[in-house]
Amino acid sequence: MDINCTEKELFILKKIAASAQEMGVDAYLIGGFVRDKIIDRPTKDADIVCLGDGIELAHKVAARFNPKPTVAFFKNFGTAQIKVDDSFEIEFVGARKESYDFGSRKPVVAEGTLEDDQNRRDFTINALAISLNKDDFGKLIDPFDGQMDIERGIIQTPLAPLQTFSDDPLRMMRAIRFATQLNFTIDPITFQAIIDNAARIKIVSQERITDELNKILLAKQPSIGLDLLSKSGLMQLIFPQMMALHGAEYVDGLGHKDNFYHTLQVVDNIAENTDDLWLRWAALLHDIAKPATKRFEPGHGFTFHGHEVVGGRMVPKIFTQLKLPLNEKMKLVQKLVELHLRPISLTKENITDSAIRRLLFDAGDDIESLMMLCNADITSKNKQKVKRFMQNFELVKNRLKEVEEKDHIRNWQPPITGELIMETFNLTPSKPVGIIKDAIRNAILDGVIPNNYDDAFQFMLAEGAKLYLVASKR
Repeated sequence: MDINCTEKELFILKKIAASAQEMGVDAYLIGGFVRDKIIDRPTKDADIVCLGDGIELAHKVAARFNPKPTVAFFKNFGTAQIKVDDSFEIEFVGARKESYDFGSRKPVVAEGTLEDDQNRRDFTINALAISLNKDDFGKLIDPFDGQMDIERGIIQTPLAPLQTFSDDPLRMMRAIRFATQLNFTIDPITFQAIIDNAARIKIVSQERITDELNKILLAKQPSIGLDLLSKSGLMQLIFPQMMALHGAEYVDGLGHKDNFYHTLQVVDNIAENTDDLWLRWAALLHDIAKPATKRFEPGHGFTFHGHEVVGGRMVPKIFTQLKLPLNEKMKLVQKLVELHLRPISLTKENITDSAIRRLLFDAGDDIESLMMLCNADITSKNKQKVKRFMQNFELVKNRLKEVEEKDHIRNWQPPITGELIMETFNLTPSKPVGIIKDAIRNAILDGVIPNNYDDAFQFMLAEGAKLYLVASKR
């Protein structure tokens, strides 16, 4: 074959070839599998195009395996899927040609030739095909020099890019995603077509846009794609809050850094340490409220007071807007945005046990994620400044470990319950109960009393009456 396949892959491809020959149709391996084999990138799925009925071919192929895999087919689309060994997914479809209506990215589909099918592909690197036919089994069919584009690291469309992106505007997002994942460059004419067609992204569903955005965020260096989204004009349309971070401003010689490119650096930093999509989202959103909180104080400079609090409030709105899940993942991102300044602020003062306890209490099991975000947030062109920050940050991490081992405060709940407070002071559920409970919790966090039931109970008896009188007057 003109590509290197494993023995297992070759075994599967030969079964597909035999099934196609039995049906009397030509079949081809096409798209991402071929591209990734040339790049030497891991593959987990393959697309098969045949000059006939793709669903029938899928059934024929499935029958050659024992145990026989389930064929999932979609008659309206003429596609079918099977999974071999529950790990390798193969999709079958008949070759087709497409035409588009300007108001929709859903094409009118008709039967076509291999040439028609390659013409409708999004990029030259995805239009590569391998013959599975008897006369030329394993031969690479590359009408658009996709192999050369792989060698050059170029993303471009097989046909005119303006038409390609107008037909299916999601391809603009895909171009940027592939450039990010593969560290390729988008051809200048192709990129200009993205700029010219950017407004067409509005006809694409938010779910599809966000799926591509997530894939960009999961790349090795997400900043590549985020910067391209910005320069293409797509970011302004799909995520205007992010674009608002752009720009550095100076007044009376006092200025601030460009928060857009700072954010991109933070995302890249955290990407070096975790593949967790939601920690990468936290990095992307950690300073999202800086434009809303930006103020200039004469003689002092620009401030962004409270941007972590405002940013935390923005997270649910952004998740709703982008149709990201409104679940525990969203709450994690919100929590990290709200807390991201706390560890950094501890480097600027004498670190008390009380401050450490409160941070551990508020962060709970997410303290490691928070510290990873804060570590990624240390950016500066001044290497000495970064080194100093890192040294101070190490002190905070060591103190967190010491206090945690001593006080076991993470995910801690006060030893005195609201029910016990109500029983002791003959109270009904009310504001005074919460005030007394908060006072006990703060006494433990501040180190006034040890973290145990007996001391907390005595504190409640000694201070409870006084606290109840104060609370009842409010």
